[in-house]
Amino acid sequence: MTTFTITPDTPFCLAAAAGFGFGPKLGSPDPAAELRLAFVSDDLRGQAAVHLTQCGDGTLAASVVGGADPEQVKRQVCRILCLDHPGTQWLAVGQRDPVIGELQEAHPGFRPVLFHSPYEAAAWSIIAARRRRSQAVAIRTRLAEAFGRGFVAGGEPIAAFPTPEQLLAVQEFRGLDPTRIGRLHGVARAALDGALDPQRLAALDAAEAFKEVQKIPGIGPTYGTLIVVRATGATDALTFNEPRLGSYAARFYNTGPEPLAAPQLEAIAERWRPFRTWAAVLIRVAGDSGVKVTQP
Repeated sequence: MTTFTITPDTPFCLAAAAGFGFGPKLGSPDPAAELRLAFVSDDLRGQAAVHLTQCGDGTLAASVVGGADPEQVKRQVCRILCLDHPGTQWLAVGQRDPVIGELQEAHPGFRPVLFHSPYEAAAWSIIAARRRRSQAVAIRTRLAEAFGRGFVAGGEPIAAFPTPEQLLAVQEFRGLDPTRIGRLHGVARAALDGALDPQRLAALDAAEAFKEVQKIPGIGPTYGTLIVVRATGATDALTFNEPRLGSYAARFYNTGPEPLAAPQLEAIAERWRPFRTWAAVLIRVAGDSGVKVTQP
């Protein structure tokens, strides 16, 4: 087991991150401020598990098990928790836009929590398509336990998803028909070919990245958006496919009863640069939680 620490540059709430809920993680608030992650490492060669706790000064303490390089694991954890970008610039968005500022105050320490990687997000997309989330979570968990790697992190068992090579070895699995297995193999091959490299996708223009991931069989516009916006670490990709974003934005910006159309939302979102992705996720989170604002 190895350890490392992360010192956020602005207030960060690990308990909120633990309760965020993303992809296969159902999430629940954890007053003990703990978070356990198990994932395929970015080099796609192995897996790691991380147990995170938050100290009184806000520093995160991490214990790592698995054979992955600790520095690489640290970089990946920072990306997953969006701690690889300056929080001061994110808070500056709230200073420019009073609505975002109020929502930041209502969710102190908020940063989006991402999928472990574009590879895992793409695999989740195939598993979850046209299924209830709880059903997809159960299938993914069983797949991780059967073909991935199990760990004990912070005293509790947790399983990491199969690497691409391990996923290619899956020929049949309860809950996955042959078409889905074939598409999962396509995801695995795309990952091994570099098509799902997080740094590469984050460096592309968002529209180009959306096109790239949709070349993978079974990935359409909705899940292509999920992969690019919620897995690469990009901060300024704006999509108009997010459910309820238009209606929540209309409520918070007091524009009327109708959801904001794409041109209206795009105009407002200019104030959010270079964190349009984070602002849109914050609006979704605040809208789902019933937060009210006094601005604009």
